[in-house]
Amino acid sequence: MAASSAERENFIYVAKLAEQAERYDEMVDAMNKVAKLDVELTVEERNLLSVGYKNVVGSRRASWRILSSIQQKEESRGNEVHVKQIKEYRQKVETELSNICNDIMTVIDEHLIPSSSAGESTVFYYKMKGDYYRYLAEFKSGNDKKEAADQSLKAYQSASTAAEDLSPTHPIRLGLALNFSVFYYEIMNSSERACHLAKQAFDEAISELDSLSEESYKDSTLIMQLLRDNLTLWTSDNPEDGENEKMEITKSGAEDAEAMMNVVPSIWLLEVCSKDAMIVLASVLLVPGKVVMNHILERQYFCSHGMLVLLCSIKL
Repeated sequence: MAASSAERENFIYVAKLAEQAERYDEMVDAMNKVAKLDVELTVEERNLLSVGYKNVVGSRRASWRILSSIQQKEESRGNEVHVKQIKEYRQKVETELSNICNDIMTVIDEHLIPSSSAGESTVFYYKMKGDYYRYLAEFKSGNDKKEAADQSLKAYQSASTAAEDLSPTHPIRLGLALNFSVFYYEIMNSSERACHLAKQAFDEAISELDSLSEESYKDSTLIMQLLRDNLTLWTSDNPEDGENEKMEITKSGAEDAEAMMNVVPSIWLLEVCSKDAMIVLASVLLVPGKVVMNHILERQYFCSHGMLVLLCSIKL
């Protein structure tokens, strides 16, 4: 047991070094070794695993999107030679993506879930499964796409069932709702279901803001902000304009939010509020009878005598 403990500490240290050096493949390798010790991971270890895989898969997802965009341009130009080259290159990226996603899902099924006892961990791992099956569904086609989407849905549903024991303001529960709603919008093409899920999660969290812990309020309110951002994008008159702005969650905060386009800070607001009213700036009345959500570009929190000073920049 002592040897395993020493091994574990060594793997964790290597993973942290790899993260600092931005060598995410090695970070993933180190954390997989920890997972295969068949011990329940701590919150820190769980997050190291998540961050490692998110960066490894994130770079490939970005590459795939770039190649797909270039391919469309070449097809419009009728350049069949280049299209053939791009397809072959994209296939290489897709193979890498498949291997990464299948790798983490095997680790989750064979080691992490069986070793998990806490409800929070169970939600976290099933959410991860849903995320990585969703990533497969992004580029698969035909029956393979349907299978990936079905597996993603099952994983998200399992996570949602387990999440019922968590507070509506818990960052993991909110993060699950955020990613599950993105699944409905992007993979299932169901904006109605996506909006319902996101709004329900947001409203439930708002109703229990008084139970928000000091440790998680920043993570929780950030995720709530992203839920509202997505709701605004999905319910806008031109939802396609926001196609590249959808947000999703990893760990306990927004890590891979897509770049927001044409965002210009136009108004600075300074507000003092209690913890129970942290979302006071979540929506701004711009047009009579219409509440519009604005992206928060900068947020700084200053606590004094139990009060919160929220400084934010928004766009109109």
